[in-house]
Amino acid sequence: QKTKMAAPSASGPNVCASIIGVLVEYDTPKIVHVKSIKIGILNRLIQLAIIAYVIGYVIVYSKGYQLDDTAIGVATTKLKGVDFTNASESSPSRIWDVADYVIPPLMNGAFFMMTNMVVTPDQTNSQCAEDPSMHDVICESDSDCPEGVAVVSGNGIRTGRCVAYNSTLDTCEIHAWCPVEYDVLPSTNEPALAKTANFTLLIKNHIEFPLFGVTRRNILDSPDSDYLKGCRYNSRDPVDKYCPIFVIGDIVEQATGQPYNDISVVGGVIKIKIDWSCDLDHSLDQCTPSYSFVREDDPDARIGIGNNFRFSDKWMEAGVMHRSLTKAYGITFVIVITGTGGKFDVIPLMTNIASGFALLIIASVACDFVMMYLHKQRKYFKKKKFLDIDEDVISKVGYASAEVSNEFDHSSEKRRIIP
Repeated sequence: QKTKMAAPSASGPNVCASIIGVLVEYDTPKIVHVKSIKIGILNRLIQLAIIAYVIGYVIVYSKGYQLDDTAIGVATTKLKGVDFTNASESSPSRIWDVADYVIPPLMNGAFFMMTNMVVTPDQTNSQCAEDPSMHDVICESDSDCPEGVAVVSGNGIRTGRCVAYNSTLDTCEIHAWCPVEYDVLPSTNEPALAKTANFTLLIKNHIEFPLFGVTRRNILDSPDSDYLKGCRYNSRDPVDKYCPIFVIGDIVEQATGQPYNDISVVGGVIKIKIDWSCDLDHSLDQCTPSYSFVREDDPDARIGIGNNFRFSDKWMEAGVMHRSLTKAYGITFVIVITGTGGKFDVIPLMTNIASGFALLIIASVACDFVMMYLHKQRKYFKKKKFLDIDEDVISKVGYASAEVSNEFDHSSEKRRIIP
């Protein structure tokens, strides 16, 4: 709603006069009272909707009266469990404890638990036939095996000789750790360390909201000093949902919704998320963690599926270096800590209230649009919304005459109500 005051007419070309007129024009708001039932109701409904949104959603539901701080936290883990594997062609029977299947022992914010393996025992530095599954190693003569050329993604360096791999197949001889690895899992249905599903994981998590000087930990105080010895995490139990000891099989089932063997045979990656969403206006006893589990790798990938790496154990025997090579398949557990703490503060409350008042202008914009473009009396509204005042006209007819005319227009319009 604007009132325009035009500049005095200038002599000279019309273009120059127009430019000068634009430069010296001044717009000032003009208040027009529109007595229309429909537009008035529309205006109040939009205002009520905006007020309900600001109070109900922004301030109450989203806690717009609080100042937020992001949690800073650390977590440590301790895995417990023992498994036993029977003797096979590649390895003797043995016991596996946490020092054997958690590799490496320390990782930043994560840990790897071995569930399956391919073991190549007692390798030495020598010459032997390359694995025929490698690229470009099957040969018919020595000329097919150029000396000193490494096998692409293979196990060693060609010696220049073509030797027998078995009774029916010849491959290039290589300098390598021999015998070369036979990279085939003993079983595709069950992992070698199947009992890892029953292992337990203790997570110790400490967080801080530095802005408010509040610290919390996930091991909650309990009147029973032996509570941790027997509790196990259970998301459906009102007490045990805060237990920091987890069964590996339960974590996998909640993360994947599938049997444990589906991931433990070839491995995978699981994220353990610890979330702290705390209303610090209430007791700190209500500031508790919640846990969720998600599988991060793609179980349906056609290539590169699973999670594995190789490591070796070396020893000297009769002056010769020996090693046992293990291709370890397993699950990498990644721990992610998130959290937000909120506490009452006047500044965010006033900011949200002020933003809500600013939104009320939407009601005026919407009503103006309806009034000037959709209403059946839109031409009349447009005519009354804008008033042009020419200083030359006032100077010629006098201020009093213009004022009388203006008063007459207003007095007549006050009696007109548009439905």
